[in-house]
Amino acid sequence: MPYTQNCVILTKKNKMMDNNTRRIAMTVLVAMVAWVATSGAAVASVRDSVPESSTAAVPAGQGNGGVQLEQFSRKIEQRTFVPKGQWIAGLNVSFSQSDQNNYSFLIVEGIDGDTYSFKASPMVCYMFKDDMGVGGKLEYSRSRIRMDNADIVLDSETDYSNENLYNISQGFSGMAIFRNYINLGRSKRFGIYNEVQLKLGYSESKLCNGVGTDFTGTFSRSYSTGLAVAPGLVVFLSNYSALEVNVGVLGFNYSYTKQITDRVKVAHLHSKSANLRLNLLSISFGVAFYL
Repeated sequence: MPYTQNCVILTKKNKMMDNNTRRIAMTVLVAMVAWVATSGAAVASVRDSVPESSTAAVPAGQGNGGVQLEQFSRKIEQRTFVPKGQWIAGLNVSFSQSDQNNYSFLIVEGIDGDTYSFKASPMVCYMFKDDMGVGGKLEYSRSRIRMDNADIVLDSETDYSNENLYNISQGFSGMAIFRNYINLGRSKRFGIYNEVQLKLGYSESKLCNGVGTDFTGTFSRSYSTGLAVAPGLVVFLSNYSALEVNVGVLGFNYSYTKQITDRVKVAHLHSKSANLRLNLLSISFGVAFYL
């Protein structure tokens, strides 16, 4: 009987200990959950209190291997130079002409003849976005060289005579253009632009030499395509007119030429070129109207 009572007492004590253990475990679990929730709220409040554009540096020893990280801004102020919706129309025209009478140049002496060249290039562009526009250009060029006489003198005993030389050529081309304008500082009068050009062209020429039975002639047809970059400078004279100058810097070109000499001989020429240099021969001046 005493043994049975002792067993009952031990059983009651074990149950009481189990209940106390459960209460302690539940208390610890609730405390851990509360600590986690409090920590998350504190981190979120700190994150919200730091502005996105903050430039504060991360202290050494933190972040990526202890390297100080800092946001950098050039503080470049971009102002609209040519607004969206504006039309640009322009025209480049060049003409040159010369006459020679017994003219000498280096080793060429006794030059008699005349030359002329003409080129016109209208342009239109539409600004689909502030400082960005697309458009097109057309170009027509024509040149002629007539040389009645010219002597190439290398020394007192070596010279070559060339008479009755005649060359005439003309070409047509069209190009699609994309322009991006940037103002210089805060000025609304001076700006620069970059023009990307995609060009397709056709030209033909005729070269004749000699007279009578010594007459010979060559007729040529050329087809060309190219991609070029031509930065430029623009100066506004008023709200609606400006002077422009640009120069070719980067270009990729391909051309095909077919020649027929004396209606008998046929020759073909394929030419490819790429350059990254200042091409002084491609400098052009023009007037543009911003409507």
